[in-house]
Amino acid sequence: MEKLLISSPWAEVEPLFNQKREVVKEAGLWGLALPEAYGGQGLTLAEFGRVSEVLGRTPGGHYVFGCQAPDMGNMELLVHAGTEAQRERFLQPLARGEVRSCFAMTEPEHAGSNPTWMSTTAAREGNEYVINGHKWFITAAEGAAFAVVMAVTDPDAESRHARASQIIVPLDTPGFHIERNISVMGEAHGGWNSHAEVWFEDVRVPVENLIGEEGKGFALAQLRLGPGRIHHCMRWIGICERAFDIMCSRAARREVAPGRHLGGQGMVQAWIAESRAEINAARLMVLETAHKIDNEGIYAARDEISLIKFFAAEVLMRVLDRALQTLGGLGMSDDTPIAYWYRHERASRIYDGPDEVHKMSVARRILRRYQ
Repeated sequence: MEKLLISSPWAEVEPLFNQKREVVKEAGLWGLALPEAYGGQGLTLAEFGRVSEVLGRTPGGHYVFGCQAPDMGNMELLVHAGTEAQRERFLQPLARGEVRSCFAMTEPEHAGSNPTWMSTTAAREGNEYVINGHKWFITAAEGAAFAVVMAVTDPDAESRHARASQIIVPLDTPGFHIERNISVMGEAHGGWNSHAEVWFEDVRVPVENLIGEEGKGFALAQLRLGPGRIHHCMRWIGICERAFDIMCSRAARREVAPGRHLGGQGMVQAWIAESRAEINAARLMVLETAHKIDNEGIYAARDEISLIKFFAAEVLMRVLDRALQTLGGLGMSDDTPIAYWYRHERASRIYDGPDEVHKMSVARRILRRYQ
């Protein structure tokens, strides 16, 4: 399945994934992080973090279990802030795995690291919002049933954090279209494994599609992204563990000369020791953050969320780089998942806030306590 995901168009692999999704449902393992009221298992964030690590060991793990981004984040958002009508129409089919969704925030005209600065607007006209704008890197837009769209509803709001709102847009609404699936690091997969550039041109939706209150788009984004960073970080740790296994197996068995194995090289031994320490440290940091969110809420864990975001992403890239270097030419091929992850997961240091932004933000908050 991994080689198919890496090299095949989505149309070819989707039936296989759907088959495996049915197996998961029959086993009673669907929707692990969702409340029981929506057909899930009601796991806490820390409990699901453990599961996310295991699923992260294969590129399609989260999708097969129905807890992939961006759907998981949209489900969490609708559980916490959606109306009953929104949950019935949008959340329930999404939770059952009958449809997919996407989240439209990032714009090509503005720095994605500043979610308060965007040009997409949602103007109120009677009982409708009229949405106009341009978005990109919209994961899984192709084939999605609806998008949660961040758009400016009050450009004159005194606080820049109160200008935007989040609105549900069914993607069969006139005026929405996909310009292209962006080729990312040489890959332009479709369907769930895609990143689209999209346009909203006089897209009209009823005001009932507003999530929460007007002007709360930024706050809702933080509500959505906090748990999402736990999911991502634990998925990255799962990738690290798989890459570590591949690296160690290769080092233990690969002969570099008659009777001499790669693992006998001091440099390789150092890579193995450093990787083991860093993976263990990252796991403990992320699970501690998940426990804090579970017990004290997202805002109490702001520092920890920033810390794990850049720390786990940097550990991921170091472990993948060591694994690829250990495998040599084999690592450059797609005979193992290492090269795929090396390409695909480089974005981990950019999306959901670049490493540099998280470092600056957490440092500023820490320094304020000393002033």
